Amino acid sequence: MTGAGVWRAGLGCWCFAILVGIAGCDRAGTSGTDAAGSGGRKVNLLNVSYDPTREFYQEFNAAFAEQWKAETGQVVTIDQSHAGSGKQARSVIDGNEADVVTLALAYDIDIIAEKSGLLPADWQQRLPHNSAPYRSTIVFLVRKGNPKQIRDWDDLVKDGVTVITPNPKTSGGARWNYLAAWGYVLHRELQDLARLHDPAAADAVSAAQDKARQFVTALFQRVAVLDTGARGSTNTFIQRGIGDVLLAWENEAFLAVKDLGPQDVEIVVPSISILAEPPVAVIDKFAERHGTTAVAEAYLKYLYSARGQQLAAKYHYRPVDPQEVPADDLAQFAELELFTIEQVFGSWKQAQVEHFDDGGVFDQIYQPGQ
Repeated sequence: MTGAGVWRAGLGCWCFAILVGIAGCDRAGTSGTDAAGSGGRKVNLLNVSYDPTREFYQEFNAAFAEQWKAETGQVVTIDQSHAGSGKQARSVIDGNEADVVTLALAYDIDIIAEKSGLLPADWQQRLPHNSAPYRSTIVFLVRKGNPKQIRDWDDLVKDGVTVITPNPKTSGGARWNYLAAWGYVLHRELQDLARLHDPAAADAVSAAQDKARQFVTALFQRVAVLDTGARGSTNTFIQRGIGDVLLAWENEAFLAVKDLGPQDVEIVVPSISILAEPPVAVIDKFAERHGTTAVAEAYLKYLYSARGQQLAAKYHYRPVDPQEVPADDLAQFAELELFTIEQVFGSWKQAQVEHFDDGGVFDQIYQPGQ
């Protein structure tokens, strides 16, 4: 079987497992009392997650279930739901009864809290590192040999280059991609991102923002397909063979190289990118309804354990506690300059309102067919 065939077959198995898990999630035996006090009864959790976490949570769930049974004597099963992060947030608001969410960015959990009241507004303060147990960044995946000679962000807008990235309206990864590109131009123009907050540099900042808008406009003019989620874009690039470069989560790029082999694709690490911090949260009201609060809280805390951090690194997420991870596993991560959402955009809410809400900058610059 070819590399692409292996990738396709693996995704097919995953889709089947996820559908079966959700279909069987009837919450029997867990409602009305907290699962920690339910003795030997089985307990079920639903983790609503974003696209490229499938492989990681498959192994993490098994590790947590083993640990939980050893600690409490109780059998826990964890069902997974995967799609674009924004789409997943909307599904929870609309009634998808997640016990926990593990999404691509803080705003998607903020909007669940704001629109539904299912968890408190200060949810991010309940776990270490602002409830982000692992980190990532945005890199480029190119065809073997890098025929278009894509080395850094500026190369994405060269003549003849076709780009693949998901839709920022539905995908958290796509929003990270977009903001990474925008931040790159600000850094290129200003040299020091601290100047963004210096009143004396207001004219230079305004000019840099104009350059960033022009660059991101040119970038999206080169996007051939806007899938709804990161995994869909990976499939477009790999299975369908569309595009010269995929803007990808670092972990997703590593998985593609591992599954396809270095004879087909390779990773290009840009000079600077964004520090992506995917957060997690218990959805309080659903967990209380299901009687799963204790196990849901333990599940998320286990992400910060030595085993959780080691598994995160195994699946190419940057651990927040690298001292828990063998040096050989940390060696995979390239050193590059990373900026944060707060440094460049103020906060996720500010970035969302300005760039991704209806009528925002993305809607203004993305004109399909033009």
